Amino acid sequence: MRAAVLALVIVLAAGCAWAALAPVPAAPNNEEIFTIPAGTWDKRMEGDRSDILPRVIHLTLKLNDVLVVRNQDKVPQTVGPVLIMPGQQFRMPFSVASENQFDCTAHSDGQLTVLVDDFPEPGLARLAWRLRRAFPWLNSR
Repeated sequence: MRAAVLALVIVLAAGCAWAALAPVPAAPNNEEIFTIPAGTWDKRMEGDRSDILPRVIHLTLKLNDVLVVRNQDKVPQTVGPVLIMPGQQFRMPFSVASENQFDCTAHSDGQLTVLVDDFPEPGLARLAWRLRRAFPWLNSR
């Protein structure tokens, strides 16, 4: 039994070391794409209060630091300061770690939060970043 516990501790320590030190794969275009599907406005007018986009979008500098919102609905949608016409998309790049609040017609409460994290440097920051990505409920902000 003691050997099994020791083996488990070694495996967990090795996994944490890998997560803290292994390189983060580069994103091909740094874009995080979200689509407002056709029929969104109709559903909203029928009383559907479900959100189309995540309430909080997490981005990471140098990895996925460009938010792209595509509007496939038949009516314009507002995301932040931009009115996105049907069939169009909007690219919103971020260059600093920040918490951003935007008006958003794709949300039932009209609000969208975009959290932009620093690039995870090797060590505890990278381990925490990987844990937050693997277990979204760990995101405290």
